[in-house]
Order: sequence, then structure tokens, then C-alpha cells
Amino acid sequence: MVNMRDNEPLYEAEMDEPLGRVPILSYGSGHMLNDITSSCWFTYLLVFLTDVGLSPGDAAVVMLSGQLADGFTTIFVGELMDRFGHFKLWHAGGSILVAISFSSVFGSCVPCKLMGTSSSTLETVGYSTFAAIFNVGWAVTQVAHMSMVNCMTSNPTSRVSLVSCRNAFTMVANLSLYGIALLIFTLLQSVSVIVQYRWIAYVSISLGSCFVVMFLVGTKEPGSIQHCVDKNLSRISWAYWFKRVLYYQVALVYTLTRLVTNVSQAFLAFYVIYDLKMPQSSKALVPAIIYVCSLIVSVILQETRWSSWRLKLYFSAGAVLWILSGLGIVLLPSRLHNVMYAISIIIGAANALMTVTSISMEGVLVGEDLNGCAFVYGSLSFVDKVSCGIALYILESYQGSTKISPNLGTAFGYTVTRLGLGLVPAACSLLSAIVAYTMDLPDTRRRPLVEPLLA
Repeated sequence: MVNMRDNEPLYEAEMDEPLGRVPILSYGSGHMLNDITSSCWFTYLLVFLTDVGLSPGDAAVVMLSGQLADGFTTIFVGELMDRFGHFKLWHAGGSILVAISFSSVFGSCVPCKLMGTSSSTLETVGYSTFAAIFNVGWAVTQVAHMSMVNCMTSNPTSRVSLVSCRNAFTMVANLSLYGIALLIFTLLQSVSVIVQYRWIAYVSISLGSCFVVMFLVGTKEPGSIQHCVDKNLSRISWAYWFKRVLYYQVALVYTLTRLVTNVSQAFLAFYVIYDLKMPQSSKALVPAIIYVCSLIVSVILQETRWSSWRLKLYFSAGAVLWILSGLGIVLLPSRLHNVMYAISIIIGAANALMTVTSISMEGVLVGEDLNGCAFVYGSLSFVDKVSCGIALYILESYQGSTKISPNLGTAFGYTVTRLGLGLVPAACSLLSAIVAYTMDLPDTRRRPLVEPLLA
């Protein structure tokens, strides 16, 4: 005990030292595999599963199994890491699960090959199993990576640099995916669409795995987990948050915002191919335009001096843009499909406005109660992932196989794909704007944007 106390000032002095460029860059690269596979998951999984022969309902089951596994794993894995530490070991194990299972999801049905049959039930079970394993590995890697920030350094500037570098690599990952997809859709037009998706998945995994190796080699395992906790503050109980009205308001706004972005991303490929009859390359080009515009607006917003009324104003502006975009998506005829590129620009701006401000609202909710922030971010992440899984399951279950017959999966004369991409995000935007308007947010004039621990 004496030796530990004698070493305490030395350890704290080392933690206060700013980090160099190499450890910051190597840390930032650690989430590259997660980011690139996540983008591929939401953009191409449902359309891939229906292309390989699964019914929309079975494809929805696969997606739901993954989202549920992700949500529940997020809750429990953080507690295990708090107890046992060894972040890099958790990160490596999660990355291995991600790489193996993701290649299996976009590969052929493994149980079908082993049992020599290809029934729809066995295919659904096989794909659902690997989807769940993928999301378990994804959640483990995410929690381990984000938990390392406070344990690597106590220097505020270095912590900001670590998070900023991670965000930069997230941008690189998303743009890399759409660049890979655009190249494959353009250069491999002679092969089947299923083979094209598999090439996208395999190249993405290979690229992401290289960055995981860079992270494991270049990042030092943080010190004792006990040094990461503020010993002067007692842990805030869950009941404290459940008694606050603002907790439920922020949770609803954040969840609805995630529904807007995830549902629209999942149905975008269906819409541009089967509803608008656009070329295969549009499945990469349209999402890329949305992401680039969202990135530009997000960078601009980082320089904004936030106040409570400005948070609500900017969020409402994003919601209005999405409502207008949703109406345009529902009414856009296939002969004017090029207009979708203009709508994509508006969607990108709307996504950025709603996402950045809803994330900042989480930071306002937590405020100075840092010993309770893990529960807030974890619980909101859980609700987000489960609700997105359920929403996609319901929508996909009612979606007909539009590539077989355009008369299937229609409602009020419109396809479920068109309504799911247009009206559902628009309705969620409207409801979230109403809830945001009713919020009584404390003053945030001098507070910077806070990114959620488990977005």
C-alpha cells in the first residue's frame, strides 16, 4: 500500500503529460473496422439478403437479431470492462468476432453448407446467428475503444485530440466504403450483384483489419482502471435519472433522430434501384453525397457557440429539412430520378443538424454529473439500437419483393420502401421537433459539444 501511494503522484504526473502524434493516430485507427462494417451493414445488408433469396420478413429477422444483440451487449460489457480492465484484449477479441462474422453474413449460408440443405428457415437462422455474433463483437470493440480515452491521459487537450482523431477516421471509413462500393459497382458489372456485395464486404474487412493491427501495435495498454474513476464523487443511482423529465425528453429526441438516420440509410438502396430505377452505381453515389454534405455541415457546426435556444432552433431546422425531403421522396417520379441527387444534399444537411444537436442535448442532460454519464449514454444507446431494430423489422416485414413484382409491398398506391424512406423519417422528425420545443434546457452558452460515449 505504501508503494502504491508513493507512486500515485508519479502516475498522475505521467497522465497529465500531453500525448504525442503517434499514440493519438494509432488510437484513432482502432475503430476503423467497426465504422466501415457498420456503414456497410445499414446501407447494404437488407438489399443483399433479399437478393440472395430471403423474404423481406426473414431479412428483417436477421437485422433485428443483430440490433438486439448489440443493445444488450452494450449494457453488460461496460460493467465487465470496469471490473477486469485489459481494454486492448477486449478490443482484439471483438475485432476478431467482427471480421469473421461479417464475412460470414455477406458470404454464403454456413449452416446450409454444413447440413447440405438450403431451407429458408435454416438460412434465416444461419444469417441471424452470424448477425448477432457480429453485433456482439462490434459492441465489445466500441465500448473498449471509447473507454480507453479517459484512461490513456488526463490531459484535456489530449483527450479532445483522441476523440477528434477517432471522428476523423470514422469519416475516412464511411467515405472509403462508398468509394469501394462505387468502384466495384462500376468495374464488376459483368458479375452478379451478390458477388459485388461480397467483394465490398471482403475489401472493407481487409482494410479495417489493417487499421486494427495498427491500433494494437501503436497503442499502449492504459494503466489501472481505478485511476480512471473520480474517487471524490459517489456514483449516481439510476433512480436519479428516472426522476428527471429532461432524461425522457432527451432520450426520445435522440432515439427519434437515430431512427431517422438509420431507417433512411437502410432503405435508400432499395429506393434508388427499385423505385427510381437508377443505375447500380447510385447505391454508392447517393449515400456518398449525403455523407459528404453531412460532414461539411458538421464541421461548420463545431465552430458554433451553443446556447439552449440555439440548440432547439438548429435541431428544428434539421427536422424541417427532413420533412421536406421526405415529402419529395414520396412524390418523386422515377423519370425525374436525377432530382434525388439534390434531395441527397438536403438530407445530408438535415442529418448533421439533427445528429449534432441531439448529441449536444445529451451533454446538457449529463452536465457536471460525470459519474452518471455512463448510464445515460449506455441506456440511450440501448433504446436507440433496440428501437431501430424493431422499426426496421416492422417496415421490412411489410415490404414486398419489389424486384419481382412492383405491385407487391404497396400501401395507398406507394411502395413500402418509398413510404419507409419518406414518411417514417419525416414523421419522426416532426415528433422530435415538438419534443425538443418543450424542453427546458439549462444554459449551455460556454459548454462545448459533447459526443456520446456509445453512439
